[in-house]
Amino acid sequence: MPITGDMILTASKYLLIALSLLIMLRCIRSMLSSGYEAETWATARWGRESVPVTHWENLIGRARSADIRIDREGLERVQAVLTRRDDGRWMLFDVFSRGGVAVDGRAVGAEGAELAAGSVARLGGVNLRLQDLGAEKSGALEEKRSFAGKRVSPALTLFELTVFELLLLAQHLLTSPETQPIQISLGFAVLILLEWFCYYAMRLIGRSGFEVETIAFYLTGLGVSVTASAAPQDMFRQSLLILAAFVLFLLLGLWLRDLRRSEALRPFAALLALGLLALNVFTSDTLNGARSWLSIGGFSFQPSELVKVAYVYVGASTLEKLYRRGNLIVFIVFSAVCVGALALIGDFGSALVFFICFLVISFLRSGSIATVFLAVSGAAMAGFLAVSIKPYIARRFAVWGHVWEDVYGAGYQQTRALGAAAAGGLFGKGAGGGWLTDIVAADTDMVFAVLCEEEGIIIACCAVLAVLTLSFFAVRTARRARSAYYSIAACAAVTLLMAQMALNVFGSLDLLPFTGVTFPFVSRGGSSLLACWMLMAFIKGADTRRGGSFVVRPAAQLWSAAKPKAQKKGGRGA
Repeated sequence: MPITGDMILTASKYLLIALSLLIMLRCIRSMLSSGYEAETWATARWGRESVPVTHWENLIGRARSADIRIDREGLERVQAVLTRRDDGRWMLFDVFSRGGVAVDGRAVGAEGAELAAGSVARLGGVNLRLQDLGAEKSGALEEKRSFAGKRVSPALTLFELTVFELLLLAQHLLTSPETQPIQISLGFAVLILLEWFCYYAMRLIGRSGFEVETIAFYLTGLGVSVTASAAPQDMFRQSLLILAAFVLFLLLGLWLRDLRRSEALRPFAALLALGLLALNVFTSDTLNGARSWLSIGGFSFQPSELVKVAYVYVGASTLEKLYRRGNLIVFIVFSAVCVGALALIGDFGSALVFFICFLVISFLRSGSIATVFLAVSGAAMAGFLAVSIKPYIARRFAVWGHVWEDVYGAGYQQTRALGAAAAGGLFGKGAGGGWLTDIVAADTDMVFAVLCEEEGIIIACCAVLAVLTLSFFAVRTARRARSAYYSIAACAAVTLLMAQMALNVFGSLDLLPFTGVTFPFVSRGGSSLLACWMLMAFIKGADTRRGGSFVVRPAAQLWSAAKPKAQKKGGRGA
């Protein structure tokens, strides 16, 4: 019996599901199931006791949550913060303790004091000394850390992802052979070449962990498929955007290696974010009740997407600065201005996403449920006012749960999305075989329904699982991250991705009011894609697994950077 196109299409559906599940299971196994051995950067000693220093930032005090716990009378619950600079120096900061902190008899001021080899820190009657392991040894430890369980080969997972994307391309060529075949093939070819380039580039800089990038490329591949279905004529432009997004991911990741530099740029990032929002408020035109888009030189983009990256960058902070209440107040004011600007331009969905992210950052920075409760109370009143003032927002709430009562009016988009998702079933109609992409904004605001129709509910759920995996991974690594900056940034980044995904999925299925928020990586749109890839840099930076993070430099590089300073100051180690 001759093999027909329908037979190939059916077989490819089953293979796509099998590969999708396999890719996700391998990433989950590698990211969430591996054992962990803490990095040891130095040893803190007092009297006859000593503890290993396993973070770049460490709380010192009597509290059980302290990284260096000294259970002695006269010491406060949190007395000081010990941090490791990028050049290998250790700095000690007093966090407004009553007893004060001194190094070699000199009181530690707001700028901190260096705790070098041979120096003695006085904390509430306790003399603390620090023995640094040296950059060369610390780097070697980082390279030699072991994991319980079996390793998952990133190259094999990437090969499976490549086959997955080739099958998506084959489905497009089968379902719509006359629709821009060259452009669609070129788009998938660029994506596959970029994946393998990224893999070898990471190997070149000594990074062996590739699961975060694999998930990003998996979702981006689904996004390329959506673009091929909805707007195949834009495949070349989409390929350029993917290239630009990847370059920004690398640049931001390398920039995050230097915490002092990252901290110094936070005010400029805040000004940039406010400037972009100001352009939105005063110059953009109204579209569908909101002024979300800016057009410059014929190129349209959504500033709120890029502001997300700046917001995370500004919201994260190092440990010694988290105890300065003024910093939290400034961040709250900055957040209020951002959310207020989004409310003015009528971008209700983005304002909600920003607010959810604000709650997470506020809790991580303050540890106070009361602060979060006050913020939620204020937002509830502001939300009630927005619904009262903005008629189109009120209409979306009125339609919620009643879309079938007006299938040709207010419920037109969502009823079509629900029908298409149901028609796709478990296995879908095949990439390019759906009709929902003909509906306005289906490839952006209702892209989950597009996935359900074309690829089936199983692969659509795998896309949701991919974002959930990133979230669990970020929370898991946050507890042992090298710096509070990386912990907060990673948790804030996955909060944005999770909130967007939830609003897109539940809005498409009428389980929540329709907000017009994109699905990370999958929805068609340049601004959203750039922002999502840059947010991945924060998650990658927080990775504490062997060879997983951007921020740990190779041992030789650390040693060469720290050695001149060590020689200059009397051979102190890194």
